[in-house]
Amino acid sequence: MLWGNQLMYLHGTEDNILCKKNGIKTKRVINDKHLFNFKNDSDRQNGLSSSILNAKNYWSKLLKNQNLNCKQVIFVTGASAGLGLSLAKKLIKDDNFFLVLTAKKTSQIRFADELVFENENIWLRDLDVTNHQQITEVIDEVNEKLGGVDVLINNAGVADRAVVEESSDICRQKQLNVNYLAPFEIISRVLSLMRKKRRGKIINISSVGGFMAMPTMSAYSASKFALEGATESLWYEVRPWDIYVTLIVPGFINSLGFKHTTENEKCQTSILNCKEAYHEHYIGMKDLITQQMGKASTSNDIISTKIINIIRSSHPPLRVFITFDAWFFYLLRKICPTKFYFFLMYNFLPNVKKWGLQKFLEPISTKRL
Repeated sequence: MLWGNQLMYLHGTEDNILCKKNGIKTKRVINDKHLFNFKNDSDRQNGLSSSILNAKNYWSKLLKNQNLNCKQVIFVTGASAGLGLSLAKKLIKDDNFFLVLTAKKTSQIRFADELVFENENIWLRDLDVTNHQQITEVIDEVNEKLGGVDVLINNAGVADRAVVEESSDICRQKQLNVNYLAPFEIISRVLSLMRKKRRGKIINISSVGGFMAMPTMSAYSASKFALEGATESLWYEVRPWDIYVTLIVPGFINSLGFKHTTENEKCQTSILNCKEAYHEHYIGMKDLITQQMGKASTSNDIISTKIINIIRSSHPPLRVFITFDAWFFYLLRKICPTKFYFFLMYNFLPNVKKWGLQKFLEPISTKRL
């Protein structure tokens, strides 16, 4: 390493020689540690002190970078609440990980509330996963300063409750953006360095709604179906570089996350008014989900522990079914004849015999438009 005309070699023998540089005679002092250039002997003491200090700083930075390079860089989206926060708090306890925890700017305060702060092993970064510029800036920073992402965990997600007829383009697009398009934009930006290093893990948080659709959750199911299909395709594509891709598939979990499911104005009207065509759809499905979430034994802490096991695994599988119901419904769909499967699922829907009866309460127009 060379600082100006000073430190040139790390080892040598004590000797004084004259050399000419840019037409000026200078004296070189070669000692046991360094080779320095000085214009005269009076500069020697100051030059030695300055160069030794520079050397100490250099080696300090080098050792720090080497220590950082030994850590796995784990990038988590939606890390300020729910599963993401539970996972972050567990990962913090392991000094082998360097964490990049991301969340929307408006959600950053939750980190402080949970005593999660930046330090030598943690970055906290603003990231709205639907903001292309923010994705670019954060990933570029990680690539430049940390050498890329070793483990990507796409956890951020949203859910909106609405039957197809009462859904809106805005709600449909939002769920596709957050649950499917954003994860794959982030993936596309981290893959290059993963391929160069010939290693990496990508973990996408899916749902039982990713392989079996649920009434009143059409857009959510569509976004998770897309996530599942694209992740399976990615699994094939990156295997030659020892990059492992995993879908985390939970079913009903004991979490308050379902309370954050949004509802548009039409949905709320249908829930409150028993004469609305889809009233029983909403009431039945909402009650079912609330009851099953309350009874579930699987928590965010259990899921986060399983995700950490995947991070530490040398050959993680494509799908990990977190809850029994997720595994059961996946198997049921695989082994049942199609007709029987849909007959079974439809007849077990809550209050399904009441569905559609409200149509007799609706005014029937005889005018042709």
